[in-house]
Amino acid sequence: MSSQEVRLESTVAGFTASGRLHTLSVWFILALRLMMGIAFFQSGIGKVLSGEFSAGGYLTGAVPSNGSPAADLFVAMGQTEWFVAFVNVAVPWGEVLIGLGLLVGALTRLAAFWGAFMMLLFYLGNWEVSHGYINGDFAYMLVFLAVAAFGAGRILGLDAYIEQYEVGGQPLVERYPWTRYLLG
Repeated sequence: MSSQEVRLESTVAGFTASGRLHTLSVWFILALRLMMGIAFFQSGIGKVLSGEFSAGGYLTGAVPSNGSPAADLFVAMGQTEWFVAFVNVAVPWGEVLIGLGLLVGALTRLAAFWGAFMMLLFYLGNWEVSHGYINGDFAYMLVFLAVAAFGAGRILGLDAYIEQYEVGGQPLVERYPWTRYLLG
């Protein structure tokens, strides 16, 4: 194996998957991070600047009409005034912050987790399975999870520097190992 080749191996429930990354893999991982960062930032900033985003009608009307298995949950959320007020702020600003985190590669795993969570909710809310269970929302969820798994924030991102920031004479991630779940 060359010094540029990286071997991956993981065992889950007794099954082992293994393979080798190509040297170009780093660029594709970076491209995925930046693509999702741009997509979420653009979507969020449009909602924030217009000030017209409102989730109430979508939660109580659109979701039940598409046959989503989570329709009752979405309706309950849409009928809860404080929750709709929260969602009206959380979705646009969440998209902006997730997008910014991915664009600069800071708190990348945290941003990717929340991006994947939002895409799961969008998948359930935008339920359309006439062409199968895999749609754009589901695919984006998997992209977010890949960005997190590959530690994409270390690739031309601020997480590489944040992880090495010294606290009490130790790099941040060595002093506080739990930060690995947020950075990378």
